[in-house]
Amino acid sequence: MSILASLAALNIGACAPSTTPVMPGSLPKFQSGNVTLPEEIVQQNQKAEGQAEIYLAGGCFWGTEFLMMNVPGVESVEVGYANGPTSNPTYRDVCNDSGHAESAHVIYNPDVVPLEKILEVYYMSIDPTLLNQQGKDKGIQYRTGIYYSDPADEPTIKKSLKDLQDTLSERVVIECTPIKNFYRAEEKHQQYLIKNPNGYCHVSRTFINEQAKAKAAEQFPNKDFSRDATYGKPTKEVLNNLSELQVAVTQNAETEPPFKNEYDEESRSGIYVDVTNGQPLFISTDKYDAGCGWPAFSKPIDEKALVRRKDYSFGMERIEVRAKASNAHLGHVFDDGPKDKGGIRYCINSAALRFIPRDKMQEEGYGEWLDLFKD
Repeated sequence: MSILASLAALNIGACAPSTTPVMPGSLPKFQSGNVTLPEEIVQQNQKAEGQAEIYLAGGCFWGTEFLMMNVPGVESVEVGYANGPTSNPTYRDVCNDSGHAESAHVIYNPDVVPLEKILEVYYMSIDPTLLNQQGKDKGIQYRTGIYYSDPADEPTIKKSLKDLQDTLSERVVIECTPIKNFYRAEEKHQQYLIKNPNGYCHVSRTFINEQAKAKAAEQFPNKDFSRDATYGKPTKEVLNNLSELQVAVTQNAETEPPFKNEYDEESRSGIYVDVTNGQPLFISTDKYDAGCGWPAFSKPIDEKALVRRKDYSFGMERIEVRAKASNAHLGHVFDDGPKDKGGIRYCINSAALRFIPRDKMQEEGYGEWLDLFKD
């Protein structure tokens, strides 16, 4: 019998409510005790004191990871292969019915989001009655499962699954067992949907965005960083929280030292926002090394977000650049940029900007701007 056939009833896990009927088929050998599962956890993220963890299999792990990253109270998420009969599987192995489940290792703050709430969000991202399938994906690696490392979580999971079953007429087939093994997936699969915004995801993007906005609202009260947001002047509270250099640059049009500023040599993928009101102004794909000592960009995200003014200070004639909404001084614009990039150089003070790495944009409320990246 093939592994796939022998795993046909994998989802009748230990935590399934006993009042529901057992589905046809037999447990795979490694579930029935004939084969001992490797007991090994290979992961990068480690929970800190006061944090908790859970492992969730919800179909393709790209979507499960992306969703969980945006749940308020979740501290970190990584994807891997869980509870299979062999050690150190590859993605190719898993796609060829190795018996592992594509899973997300979720570390969370239980004081902010209890396990019950995480499970509620998880249930909303899957069809809990489908066996070895979610969305377009079919196969044993796409089974649904809740795997726990803390035995104290078992009663909570059991009750949660029973409550879920009580709302459905069809049988819930979510596997529920202790985590026996977890092998962190290859790096290209980590935060895949951030690296590939147009990648396939069986989880509703609308649902993910709802979670992201809730998380952003928690971290940034009364701020909306969506594409159609309206940005205005910074409040006194915001200005009071800026450093002396940031105030000097943005409010008094001073210039920070060249080569000794935060973003001159920044090369990571991400966006640069107005430090005074959070409005996205520049993107890393338009940043280049001009050798001038300050961050240089070939163009802004939106020309309409900036204003230009003639500047005759220090006996020179230059063109000053300010953020239109906040009136913050940003720097100057010159026509000595690379010809292949349009010939323009926006020379911007690091102190006028806040850099948000691409892999943090969603959780900081800038998920709607990820489509700026084409790769």
